[in-house]
Amino acid sequence: METQIAKLNYLRIAPRKVRMVGDLIKGLPVDQAEAQLMTEPRRPSKMLLKLLRSAVANAKTNKKLDAAHLFVVNVRVDQGPMLKRMLPRAHGSASPIQKKMSNVILTLGVNPRLKPKFTIVVPKKAKPSPEGDKPRKGKAPRDDKEQKEQAEKSKKPGFFKRAFSRKSGMGN
Repeated sequence: METQIAKLNYLRIAPRKVRMVGDLIKGLPVDQAEAQLMTEPRRPSKMLLKLLRSAVANAKTNKKLDAAHLFVVNVRVDQGPMLKRMLPRAHGSASPIQKKMSNVILTLGVNPRLKPKFTIVVPKKAKPSPEGDKPRKGKAPRDDKEQKEQAEKSKKPGFFKRAFSRKSGMGN
């Protein structure tokens, strides 16, 4: 079976927390795993989603695999290095703090009988057009009075005006 491995080292989240999210996507097809991670509210889901997308992209470009037939074989989360800090306590003592890290290994496999149930479309960010003052399609062009009002609304007061305004609420 053809496999693709992606690694994420030194993730600044405790392995126990990452394992809980990683176990959700084990054995799922890639599209379902991606949907699961997109709807998951826990913090490791964003990093695992990025890792999953990276693994899929690598499988497509490097090994020429079809993304529709990929599924998550395994998600392995190991303990990474630990940052050791001290927290000051009473009577001059200190208690240790362990800031744990995780190393994640995601393995994708190919199942030729797998059929995608749906596709996820990630919207691309649109750049603002430089033709902002041109007439709009299907609408009448704005007159000068409207443009002046729009310009006044878009102007934000400067720092001095905001900090030292009469009604700032400070001092009252």
